[in-house]
Amino acid sequence: MMNKILVSACLMGFKVRYDGSEKAQMVDQLHRWQKEQRLVIHCPELAAGLPTPRPPAEIVSAEGKDVMPQQVRIVEITGQDVTEQYQLGAWLALRTAQESGCTAALLTDGSPTCGSQFIYDGSFSGKRKAGMGIAASLLTEHGIAVFSENRLADLIAWIDEQER
Repeated sequence: MMNKILVSACLMGFKVRYDGSEKAQMVDQLHRWQKEQRLVIHCPELAAGLPTPRPPAEIVSAEGKDVMPQQVRIVEITGQDVTEQYQLGAWLALRTAQESGCTAALLTDGSPTCGSQFIYDGSFSGKRKAGMGIAASLLTEHGIAVFSENRLADLIAWIDEQER
């Protein structure tokens, strides 16, 4: 069985990040997977209706897993509470992954949505901390293996192991 992968749209060259940029990571492996029709390209923040560009947002003093049960908030640098939009984005990412049959996700680290190894600490000072964003947490909770763009080799090994 061929595993499908939910992939952050910004990693595929789409200019959808908060600052209107992309983080193109189109290496040979991603090109091959795209030709094999394994990739489901998705941006949870755009799916939830957030604009591009948009003010930077961070999870206040916690992790993504704490946002869904409404224990903490996600706010923009302007002070605007955007928790509900990010919750919607996480649910839409999960629904997209499940409806498309994705078993794994390749997401952009650092994002309050997609971060899987680190997120920013909520102070807008550029300080990072270990943790997951809201969508990465929700996907993981529902059995979808999540990898950051810095762990592409781990994803390749995981896919190879799953398909043996």
